[in-house]
Amino acid sequence: MSKKKAIILFSGGLDSTTCLAIARSQDYECYTLSFSYGQKHSSELKAAERIAKDRVKLHKIIDLDLGSFGGSALTDDSIDVPVETTEGIPVTYVPARNTIFFSVALAWAEVLKADKIFAGVNAVDYSGYPDCRPEYISAFQKMADLATKEGIDGRGVQIETPLINLSKVEIIQLGESLGVDYSKTVSCYQADMEGRACGQCDSCKIRKQAFEKAAVSDPTIYGEI
Repeated sequence: MSKKKAIILFSGGLDSTTCLAIARSQDYECYTLSFSYGQKHSSELKAAERIAKDRVKLHKIIDLDLGSFGGSALTDDSIDVPVETTEGIPVTYVPARNTIFFSVALAWAEVLKADKIFAGVNAVDYSGYPDCRPEYISAFQKMADLATKEGIDGRGVQIETPLINLSKVEIIQLGESLGVDYSKTVSCYQADMEGRACGQCDSCKIRKQAFEKAAVSDPTIYGEI
C-alpha cells in the first residue's frame, strides 16, 4: 500500500511547524508548501526551508505577487505594522490570503492524490482574521468537494486544522510533547534579515505571553526595530 500523503501549509512559524510535527507523528508522507507573496521580509521563508529540510518529502515555495495589491501592513510599505492592539480586523490581515493559499494547495493535492491539507489556522488566540474561523474552513471544505475531480469521485482531500480550537499555550505544550524546536521558527510580522523578532507586534506579543503561560522557556531571538 502507498503511504498516505499530506500537504502542510507552511510559513515557518510556530503554528505551521506544530502542524508539520502532528502530520509526521501520524505517519503522513509530508509535502510542505510556502508562499513568497510580497511580504516585507523573507525571514519566515528561510525558517521554513531550514525546518523542512530532511523532514519532508518535498518543500515548495510558490511566488505570488499579492504585494502589488497592497492593502495590508504585511505587504504594503505605506502601512506600518501596528504595535498597539486595535479594534476589529487588524491591518495585518492580507486580503483573501488563506483562500488563495488553500486553493494552490488543493491543486497540488489533486496531483499528488494527497489525503489531507494541514493548516495551522487558529480561532482562539488569533488576530481577528476572518479566514481563521471554523465557519470558513467548513465552507472551503464544501467548495473543495464540489470543485475537484477527486472530490466529485468521493475521494477529495480533507482540510485538517488540528489547532483551530487550541489556545496558543496549548499549541506550545502540544509541540513540546512532539519535540518541536521552536527556536527555529519565525512568527514576527517584521523580523529582521537574521530572523530576529521585534517583540512589539501583535504576533510577537501573543507568542511571548503564550510561552510565559505555558511555563516554557521562550527560545525566540529578539532584535531591535
